[in-house]
Amino acid sequence: MQTTEMNAAEIGKRLIDLRGSRTQQEVADACGISVSAYSMYENGQRIPRDNIKIRLSNYFKKPISKIFF
Repeated sequence: MQTTEMNAAEIGKRLIDLRGSRTQQEVADACGISVSAYSMYENGQRIPRDNIKIRLSNYFKKPISKIFF
């Protein structure tokens, strides 16, 4: 059985890679979220809600499935 369960730590690593040389502030501002929330996503402390996943996906120009699953 294959699982599509989200792993917060893996998602965080992907977000860090996608962010590249941009600051957390730049990404958070562009997505309309707080820096502290974005930082928690990168640190694997939280998984974003669906509406934030869509914003991040659009910002990074990557499918939601590539970032979060």
